[in-house]
Amino acid sequence: MENDNADTEKPLSFFQMVGSVLASFFGVQSKKNKERDFKRGKASQFIAVGILMTIVWYGAIYFLVNIVLEK
Repeated sequence: MENDNADTEKPLSFFQMVGSVLASFFGVQSKKNKERDFKRGKASQFIAVGILMTIVWYGAIYFLVNIVLEK
């Protein structure tokens, strides 16, 4: 049981935050992960990851559109 407490106290990894932000992009998130995010995550980190992923998403779309329009 002590490992359960240790897991709930440590902050989320970068990949856990990315997974949660991706789930939010699609509007799906498990209740377990949502509770984990609220207990262990920081809003500022989720905002930063969300902004970064949004920039990457729009950059990828821009890049793909330019490739398609060049042909």
